[in-house]
Amino acid sequence: MVNKKIFSPVGEKEVTRAIVNEFAKQFSEYVESDCVIIGAGPAGLMAGKELAKEKLKVLIIERNNYLGGGFWIGGYLMNKVTVRKPAQEILTELNVPFEEVSKDLYVADGPHACSKLISSACDAGVKFANMTIFDDVVLREGNRVAGVVINWTPVQALPREITCVDPVALESKIVIDASGHDAVVVKKLAERGIVKPVGFGAMWVEMSEDLVVEHTGQVHPGLVVCGMAVTTTYGLPRMGPTFGAMLLSGKKAAETVKKLIS
Repeated sequence: MVNKKIFSPVGEKEVTRAIVNEFAKQFSEYVESDCVIIGAGPAGLMAGKELAKEKLKVLIIERNNYLGGGFWIGGYLMNKVTVRKPAQEILTELNVPFEEVSKDLYVADGPHACSKLISSACDAGVKFANMTIFDDVVLREGNRVAGVVINWTPVQALPREITCVDPVALESKIVIDASGHDAVVVKKLAERGIVKPVGFGAMWVEMSEDLVVEHTGQVHPGLVVCGMAVTTTYGLPRMGPTFGAMLLSGKKAAETVKKLIS
């Protein structure tokens, strides 16, 4: 038994009420936003940070209960991440320690780099919906993408006969597909015969990183692609466990969005 009181006398009902009320308030506010980003990996986080620091209203949808994608763990479950010049400049911006291990190749600790990027996105004003899956797109005139349909990630694990859990929709001026190789938004448009993604190619680090950044942009009215979703959309080589193109692609996606909604 605790004899000396250290904490204020706040009980379970107050804790629960605080969580429910604040979540509902934020969720209601972000039913309409400037940009919804699907995927909280390095490209999505970078895009969100760059947009939010311009006072745009940004919500990132992430299917997992954590943020960062593969940025936490690097390659082959070894939590060192590499970037090639000039992407180390972003690590410097984020105040992430790194070292040059060979000419123009830099290594940082994945957890440190990832947590700094997450923190920077939060500081800029990005909001998140975790354990949330992209289900469909909201389309308007001319098949313009005008938002996303979402549901709870655990709904996917329910037996088919009891999965009648209707999703909800969020409206936004622009959607960014930062969902990695899955390119879930692009593929949903493909199911409707609107776009034709090619599928990503075999690994070629040097070629892939340049091409990912080059092809980052609007793939369909209302939809911008960045990160590894770009490789799947355009049939580009994959790049493996190096993250410079992810960071620069996210930054370019943000620049594209700002031009589109200005």
